[in-house]
Amino acid sequence: MASRPTLDFLKTEAGAGAFLGVAALLALLWANSPWAARYFAFINADLTIHIGAFDHTKSVLKWTKDGLMAVFFFVVGLEIKYEILKGELSNPRKLALPVLAAVGGMVAPALVYLAFNLGPNGQPGGWPTPAATDIAFALAALAAIGPRLPASLRVFLLTLAIADDLGAVALIAVLFTAKVQVWALAAAGGVLAAMALTSFWRSAPLFLYAVGFAAVWALALESGVNTSLAGVAAALTVPIAAPRPGRESALKRAMSGLHPYVAYGILPFFAFVAAGFSFKGLSLGQLFAPVPLGIMAGLLIGKQVGVLALSALAVGLGLARRPSGATWLDLYGAALLCGVGFTMSLFIGALAFDPRDPLIQTQVRLGVIAGSAASALAGMAVLAWSARRRPVEA
Repeated sequence: MASRPTLDFLKTEAGAGAFLGVAALLALLWANSPWAARYFAFINADLTIHIGAFDHTKSVLKWTKDGLMAVFFFVVGLEIKYEILKGELSNPRKLALPVLAAVGGMVAPALVYLAFNLGPNGQPGGWPTPAATDIAFALAALAAIGPRLPASLRVFLLTLAIADDLGAVALIAVLFTAKVQVWALAAAGGVLAAMALTSFWRSAPLFLYAVGFAAVWALALESGVNTSLAGVAAALTVPIAAPRPGRESALKRAMSGLHPYVAYGILPFFAFVAAGFSFKGLSLGQLFAPVPLGIMAGLLIGKQVGVLALSALAVGLGLARRPSGATWLDLYGAALLCGVGFTMSLFIGALAFDPRDPLIQTQVRLGVIAGSAASALAGMAVLAWSARRRPVEA
């Protein structure tokens, strides 16, 4: 039986998927309308934040990626910590299948992408782009099929997506950290240490962790380390133990308090500013250029192959069992839904490719949106077929 926070997470993520879709569609329509110049002027408008020695000017798009998305990764960190210590990832038998499937779902898309990009005009450095899964979109697509699918399949997909997020954070840490300012990084480490010590004070107000997170984020921005890592690192210091019986822990309160704002606000806004691109000047040849083709194939083909192959291997070797009540057809449909990269793939793609090259950024968005849409439609079709094959319960 899934824990209450897990069920709340599933409900919120599934509901937020529709908001993400509307935000992305609105961005695409506006970016290809007679008022397209206003859309691009908005996302590229410079904003300056000046507080004491902190003085940075970035566009709306970059502030969303470096600022608002750090809050998203803070919530991801909270959920990863909860699931590892008390949730689905705390049970080794439940952990084996989705984690191994997540590994396959990151390696196979990268290999498929590289197969298209090791030749002329390829961009092999973009291989992490199709390795991610968008939790909200994937769960929303699963929820749209109806209640006849087993609840264990939803928990499997959630756990796989969380493990996938953990892998994405690791990739960001290793591959997309710029030249590091040691003093800022050391100061961020000091703040994190203070936050970790504060965690022993179980009744400490959440305001202290909010201040600590803001400080770590600002220092990460100064240091050159990607701010998504600051979000995850700060989240890991929030205590999971309740201050006293009958009271919720700081982690649960922070997670339940922030998650709806992230799911219904930050992620749709990121989708809105990141997904819009103009079709003007695009040719069929650009659609089949190595980068968009590699991303599309990585999401649609690589994800399903990697997830299903590692799942079958784990079950065949006796390392794991299928989710209770789920058939292999159900697992295949879930594997297809893992190809919905969307917000996470857009985020990583913005880091992996030159932001000053509008053509390559357009190709990245085209590949991510096309691959994610195809994966969602294929996964929903397979799961709908599987649901129809199930006997109707009396």
